[in-house]
Amino acid sequence: MKVLVVNAGSSSLKYQLFDTATESVLAKGICERIGIDGRIEHRKGENGEKVKAEYSMPDHAVATEIVIKYLTDPELGVISDMSEIEAVGHRIVHGGPYFFESVLLSDEVLAKLELCRDFAPLHTGAHIMGIKGCLAVMPDTPQVLVFDTAFHQTMPVQAYTYGISADLAEKYKIRRYGAHGTSHRFVSREMAKLLDKPLEETKIITCHIGNGSSISAVLGGKCIDTSMGLTPLDGVMMGTRCGSIDPAIVPFLMEREGWTPKEADDYMNKKCGFLGVSGISSDSRDIEAAILEGNERAYIAASTLAYQVKKYIGAYAAAMNGLDAVVFTAGMGENNPELRERACTNMSYYGIEINRELNAVTHHQPNTVEISTPESRVKVYVLPTNEELMIASDTEEIVRGKK
Repeated sequence: MKVLVVNAGSSSLKYQLFDTATESVLAKGICERIGIDGRIEHRKGENGEKVKAEYSMPDHAVATEIVIKYLTDPELGVISDMSEIEAVGHRIVHGGPYFFESVLLSDEVLAKLELCRDFAPLHTGAHIMGIKGCLAVMPDTPQVLVFDTAFHQTMPVQAYTYGISADLAEKYKIRRYGAHGTSHRFVSREMAKLLDKPLEETKIITCHIGNGSSISAVLGGKCIDTSMGLTPLDGVMMGTRCGSIDPAIVPFLMEREGWTPKEADDYMNKKCGFLGVSGISSDSRDIEAAILEGNERAYIAASTLAYQVKKYIGAYAAAMNGLDAVVFTAGMGENNPELRERACTNMSYYGIEINRELNAVTHHQPNTVEISTPESRVKVYVLPTNEELMIASDTEEIVRGKK
């Protein structure tokens, strides 16, 4: 099945056209500056030559029309007609308390998605614009919504409950929802294959570490705990996000700085993490370069994140009563060997030992690589994530009625 996977932002639309029979990417690209002046970057296949052009893109519907134009172009395209696209799969960040698995789009589903705006205000509105844009151009093509939060719906009550009063928790649906679930699902399944064990018998910790980061405990293929919470602000420190902090810090700073709730929220989301602690940058590459120059604040930022990752690994190993493998994925997880070494050093009690030489060269290898030693009781892998393939797979299963 040919499935168009869409990830819509407020002024962008990322796309990949999959052939699910071969799990191959036929074409991919991004429309940017939608509503401003508009431009597209498009390429054939996974690694084809990138083609750039500027277009007027007043909304996501026009952006979708331009995507279809490129996909069907005699030279740049990969299909002869729009009708070859058999389904569209949309990445949705937050399903709130309403969606627990991927779902076929309908008027009722779209109305419920509107109720999720409060849980991910920066994302949900953009997703809805992307959906409506595709509906305007491809009204008869089945569309499927795939939620980042769905994978975490298997958490037990003690893992998703916060220590606030039950009445307000129920009134506002406050609980741990998690994020990056499509990525955690993909890499945990791939890791089970590498372990050559039935998925149901595995104990895996997945570390999705990027500008936004989350860690999950996956027991028997199901998530039993994850680091992100009601929102993507919880958990480990990130590029500009503070992660878990003493909640009393928030009113403490609001009172002394005279902040509004919005200003406090902006501070925690945009001025903390690597950027705030180091005072240099939110990019780990800049942080590592500064460490080599002897910058102490940069080292504190990097070592703090690694220490937090280490603590989550220990906690989740305890929660699962054992551990088969630790997986590092996403931007930093795949490309920052220093982070992995700091997080996995002095973990022999848990049976974790990494090969430092092999770990050090993985940033030159885009493929799956084992970085644990033969003596390590726990396998440690760098495993590139593929959320888009998961979305395409879910979309096909739902459209074909297999899910």
